[in-house]
Amino acid sequence: MIDFDADGVDCRLSLVGATPGRPRLLLVDDDPTSLRLAAGILDADYALRVATCGGDALALIVDRPELILLDHHLPDIDGLEVCRRLKADPRSANIPVIFITGNQDPVLEAAALEAGAVDFVTKPYSTAVLRARVRTHIALKRKTDLLAQLAWHDGLTGVANRRTFDQRFQQEWRLAQRHQTPLSLVMIDADHFKAINDDFGHQAGDQCLRDIARCVATQLRRPGDLIARYGGEEFVLLLPKTDAAGASHVAEAIRVAVEGAFARAADAGGDAPRLTVSGGCATHTPAVGDAPEVLLQLADRNLYRAKAAGRNRVEPPPTTAGPTPAPW
Repeated sequence: MIDFDADGVDCRLSLVGATPGRPRLLLVDDDPTSLRLAAGILDADYALRVATCGGDALALIVDRPELILLDHHLPDIDGLEVCRRLKADPRSANIPVIFITGNQDPVLEAAALEAGAVDFVTKPYSTAVLRARVRTHIALKRKTDLLAQLAWHDGLTGVANRRTFDQRFQQEWRLAQRHQTPLSLVMIDADHFKAINDDFGHQAGDQCLRDIARCVATQLRRPGDLIARYGGEEFVLLLPKTDAAGASHVAEAIRVAVEGAFARAADAGGDAPRLTVSGGCATHTPAVGDAPEVLLQLADRNLYRAKAAGRNRVEPPPTTAGPTPAPW
């Protein structure tokens, strides 16, 4: 249960029922009685966090709640404004908001829905109604998230898909153009992949692609870096604010990681293929009028050079001692 202090409620820092896997709810209300009532109804099925003012509610979106129960009357920012700010923030725009208030004015209800709320519950409410409304909107949120996952991620490997890459590439190109910072791409392609499918079967080939994606992901340590499946057995890395030396070192680390992982699996016995990858790197600080396709073409050309030079290599190769991408 929520720990209430002598004045009513322990504001915003009390995490209730934080069992892994339980849906996370944020309750926003400055009335201790209302919070006790909602907590008593929902605590058994949900992990609850509370905020007693609008400012704290906006700060707590970093916890990524799946649903927000929001009162209208708050001591600092009214609920309508809190809802508008939540919907204007990309981090919280997709979090459903249910207004729960003692004000039964239909004008307020319409305003709340126009501000982005998905539902409007008036006090006093029944236990069954509150549970049903919360359960319904949590289910809808999870279905929506699943559809988004399917739309923006590759179904086989779980990394971003081509659509996601194309969108992010355009965004990062414009940012690099505006701030005059380097933008790097790395094209990664599995070597002799047709032979893997022919000798071990397509299911083994699919597993190899998943394993490559995992190896690549372990080498990307900044939140702004992106790995996407570009097509077939080819992956692309998007590395903002990364110079040529940094991109080559990341690509080489990936090449080494993939070669080592598959070699260890093959040496361990069983019917595991040995597999390597080749990489082509490209870096550019775009000027006004430059087209992003130039960077893609250069990375693809360098990948071809790596293949032509014998595979299991990176072009251009990294220097003996060069910088790695700076942290964000």
